[in-house]
Amino acid sequence: MKKNYIFLSIIAIFLLSGCVKPANLSFLTNNPATQKTANNQPAEKSLHPVSLEAWFAKNFSGTGLTLGPVLDDNSAYTRYYIIYKSGELKISGIMNVPKGEGPFPLLILNHGHIDTDIYTNGRGLKREQDYLARRGYVVIHPDYRNHADSDKDPDSELWFRLGYTQDAINAVLAAQNSNFDFIDKENVGMLGHSMGGGVTLNTLVIRPELVKAAVLFAPVSGDYRKNFNKWTRSRPETAGQIEQLYGTPTTNPEFWAGISAINYLARITTPVQIHHGTADESVPIEWSNELYEALQVVDDEIKYFVYQGEPHEFINAWPQVMQRSVDFFDQYLKR
Repeated sequence: MKKNYIFLSIIAIFLLSGCVKPANLSFLTNNPATQKTANNQPAEKSLHPVSLEAWFAKNFSGTGLTLGPVLDDNSAYTRYYIIYKSGELKISGIMNVPKGEGPFPLLILNHGHIDTDIYTNGRGLKREQDYLARRGYVVIHPDYRNHADSDKDPDSELWFRLGYTQDAINAVLAAQNSNFDFIDKENVGMLGHSMGGGVTLNTLVIRPELVKAAVLFAPVSGDYRKNFNKWTRSRPETAGQIEQLYGTPTTNPEFWAGISAINYLARITTPVQIHHGTADESVPIEWSNELYEALQVVDDEIKYFVYQGEPHEFINAWPQVMQRSVDFFDQYLKR
């Protein structure tokens, strides 16, 4: 299939049809795959910029981690407002720093979907932020781009929120590039819930050596077609833009395979732990079953726990979930 010409045709249709709201297409028009050489010949084929494979070679830059106001100061830890740079964007978040003699291992916590209109700094995973800081971990919870005080990224939806993964990766790098000696920069883990589980899984395949242990709470599917069909299709304008740009999972399966982490699990070198409740009405437990089966083939340090009757955000089983999670992190980050 001659993608070089198809991209230009898609752009023309997108701009002229009037069926959907025009979007910023610079990420396609500035891509070498959509351009010709000086001899008017198609340029050499390159990876689609909206693909995980293109991001394997991406240069990430996390810098400028800065402590802001103290949000809480208790006997166990101090909670700070933070900002850092994820590439060119400012990202806000929070950081819990344990009291006592460090350095302390670092955990990045990736929250699930919360409407950006109601999201506030540090929202999501607050129980987990507190629990893990009290057990001797520096906890960074990025807000992601477009959330709270972070800079805006108008193309985020058309990039399938890959920018959130960039922000999570750059949170690790910003901490490692900082001069904060209370952070053990060699021992870093990551935890993600729901959409944040997808962010974490993307991180593991894009930067396999970045973290030493990862925990997934009820993660979204590693097959992006399923996420698109379950959630994005309910937003016709966004779904229409995406389908005009890239085709549907049926008409352009190669593209959709390229943004699905499930197809790149062989890259993962990180021990992974998965938790999911059987009464989850938001994310089907079958998706974690599929991920576990696929990871077993490539990762001999995969653990999967199923909780009978537990919903998307664990209730009665939450203490057990967290004890298992901290034991897992301790095994790989405190030995």
